[in-house]
Amino acid sequence: MKNNLTDMMGLDLYLSQLTDKKYQRVKPQLETASTKTMPLLSWDVCMQGQSKQLEAARKRMERDYIFKQAKKFNWKNDIKQLFSETAYEALILTDAQQHILWVNEGFTAMTGYSKEFALHKKPAFLQGKQTTPESKKSIREKLKLKQPFQEVIINHKKNNEPYTCEVKIIPLYNEKTTHFIAFERQVNS
Repeated sequence: MKNNLTDMMGLDLYLSQLTDKKYQRVKPQLETASTKTMPLLSWDVCMQGQSKQLEAARKRMERDYIFKQAKKFNWKNDIKQLFSETAYEALILTDAQQHILWVNEGFTAMTGYSKEFALHKKPAFLQGKQTTPESKKSIREKLKLKQPFQEVIINHKKNNEPYTCEVKIIPLYNEKTTHFIAFERQVNS
């Protein structure tokens, strides 16, 4: 048997395979060995990987929900392309009159407002003191045109903290516009 146990395999694996008698023989070497406590970095790597997997699963569920709505309302838009081309944190689905029907978890994370609070309201409740009249007017006019557009606006979180939000709004249509979808992400001002 080699003196340096780590040459054979990882110490924890080696020790887990020992009989009680053999463990008692190597135990003094373990107790006298100078060991330095280190943080468990592999856990961080594991958690980062798991976090990325959870985020990807959440995004798939969001897309699946919108795909189901597209089928239900017979939207002519290329929904797959919209998702493949658009980065977002918050996702908002409204009816044609801009009443919120659904928001994703990213909306709550970005704004502090719960899904339940947002339902049936217009997204204008996110506007506040620092939202300029010009940006409000611009969004209203672009919504009336029922054409896709992108705008940067200062919105306000539940705690009244302002944040700069890039909004990409797409009218969803069959023979006419039935809904709007907004892809939103916080940007540096």
